[in-house]
Amino acid sequence: MGQAEHYDDILDDYERHYFDEPSMAYRREFIYPVLFGNIDLNSKDVIELACASGLNSTECARIFPGARLAGADISAECCASYERHTGYNARVVDLSSRDADVGPPRDTAFVVGGLHHCVNDLPTTLENMARFVKPGGHLLMVEPNAGFFLNAVRQHWYRKDRWFRAQEEHPLHHDEILAIASKDFRLVSVRYLGGPAYFLVLNSLITRVPYQLKPFLAKPLMWMERVYNKLPGTSLYPMFIAQWQRSDDV
Repeated sequence: MGQAEHYDDILDDYERHYFDEPSMAYRREFIYPVLFGNIDLNSKDVIELACASGLNSTECARIFPGARLAGADISAECCASYERHTGYNARVVDLSSRDADVGPPRDTAFVVGGLHHCVNDLPTTLENMARFVKPGGHLLMVEPNAGFFLNAVRQHWYRKDRWFRAQEEHPLHHDEILAIASKDFRLVSVRYLGGPAYFLVLNSLITRVPYQLKPFLAKPLMWMERVYNKLPGTSLYPMFIAQWQRSDDV
């Protein structure tokens, strides 16, 4: 089974766990304010990369009603689902392909957990992502942090769990991928986050928390998350959220 077929196969379960109400409450409090912080996307052309059914795009449109959105995904089924759910256009794009047809550049591209699926050729993937963005525009991302102190455990889980394709995905070191992309992007901001609610609410599919229980667990776990996210350093956190700006001299 290829990568596109794998995501077609898990799409329904993925969305049931990652976009139910507790997960959306998590995203609205901890992810979207950092991902989109200090950037006004109203009247901007915005594309979601690795878009799946476009639930992040739907939230982006709620935050920025004037944004002009589109999606891109390796899976034709996901692109069709994106168009049904959002009403926006989506294109089939393999981000790691040297022949990727990215279309016209946009003001902003964002990706939530998609770049770490392209580790077989990160340089090409990052070059393609740069092609999606106009000079002076932004690339925004949420990705798993390879500097997390339990990363060895997570990597072992990747190899054993059917929800992952370990040969094609692993967590990322933010500074390493920024170095790869340094000719095209500069850093605006990066923040490291994630505690108990990250694992047991947002990633309930992976940790096998029944989604029916999540409404009862979410309140205390979200409180713990607020406290945990105040701890210093980067190694305590399983994810990073970064904002990069496209170079003007392209």
